[in-house]
Amino acid sequence: MSMILSASVVRVRDGLPLSASTDYDQSTGMQECRKYFKMLSKKLSQLPDRCTLKTGQYNINFISSLGVSYMMLCTENYPSVLAFCFLDELQKEFITTYNMMKTNTAVRPYCFIEFDNFIQRTKQRYNNTRSLSTKMNLADMQTEIKLRPPYQISMSELGSANGFAHLSVAEYKGTGKIPAAPHQRLEPVTLPGIVSFVLSLLCGALNLIRGFHAIESLLQNEGEDFSYVIAFFLGTAACLYQCYLFVYYTGWRNAKSFLTFGLICLCNMYLYELRNLWQLFFHVTVGAFSTLQIRLRQPQGKSPDYNV
Repeated sequence: MSMILSASVVRVRDGLPLSASTDYDQSTGMQECRKYFKMLSKKLSQLPDRCTLKTGQYNINFISSLGVSYMMLCTENYPSVLAFCFLDELQKEFITTYNMMKTNTAVRPYCFIEFDNFIQRTKQRYNNTRSLSTKMNLADMQTEIKLRPPYQISMSELGSANGFAHLSVAEYKGTGKIPAAPHQRLEPVTLPGIVSFVLSLLCGALNLIRGFHAIESLLQNEGEDFSYVIAFFLGTAACLYQCYLFVYYTGWRNAKSFLTFGLICLCNMYLYELRNLWQLFFHVTVGAFSTLQIRLRQPQGKSPDYNV
């Protein structure tokens, strides 16, 4: 008998389960599929927005949108068009019910468990195809799947040590989209980190303003040194790059932050005649503080195991 067995809603960036249907089937096959759910939830950020995983007598289908993924488990003979229509209904209802702020700030697993009521009602409708009254949606979905079929995940890919980053363009036929390369997420921002970010922006703005004033002075007095203008704008670029390093992960991130701090120090040494000691101390101290916060905000480790 073809039917939908279970469904869940998962946050893409860290695999946090937001809601799920209540499952009573404790068979070996279902237990194995729950493991696949958990493995997939940790790789959602590296996968296309519409995928299917075939696991013997069961299929796992999911779609992702606006940072949330909607996953479902069904028997292998359940129609693919119905499966993705079911997921599309879950997506529309979830987006209507919960705003992005709530989903992005959620910290507890299954904090939207009340959404299970809608999942169960929708699952019952789709398991009784005779009474299903979504012919127009089915036709639209069938056309969409023909134009852009879901990416078929193989079991070997699911168990690979390097995730899905090795997939080639040829392996992703028909989807019109290449899986994004895995990106490293940084630890949550702390209050000192926010302060350092704001102060770096302030220093950059001060350097920029002084740089424009130096240009005006240069135009009015031909004897002015143009190198001061360069020093001010280099200081601005260094401060903004520190902000970038604090927000985003890049290769050699710590080394880049120390080199940027060195550039800030050199610029302020060169501008010694145009700034008093307090101004120099402020710019150098902010640069050092920002460098420390970049060093302290390390990449996140492995996503927690939420037992999806």
